[in-house]
Amino acid sequence: MSNISELELQNLRHLIGGYDTTHCKMQDYAQAANDAKVKQFFEKGARSAMENKQQLMKFLQ
Repeated sequence: MSNISELELQNLRHLIGGYDTTHCKMQDYAQAANDAKVKQFFEKGARSAMENKQQLMKFLQ
């Protein structure tokens, strides 16, 4: 892991938490959706949020 400052670490934690929350909410919205296109929209958003979270987690390795 490269050296990151405490501020950068706090920012990463904040961003990762935000993407995790977004992923959970989008999954819930997708499950509740009745329209196939709306469901697909939220599923895509959930996948995107998870991918972003995973990319940010790489900075912590």
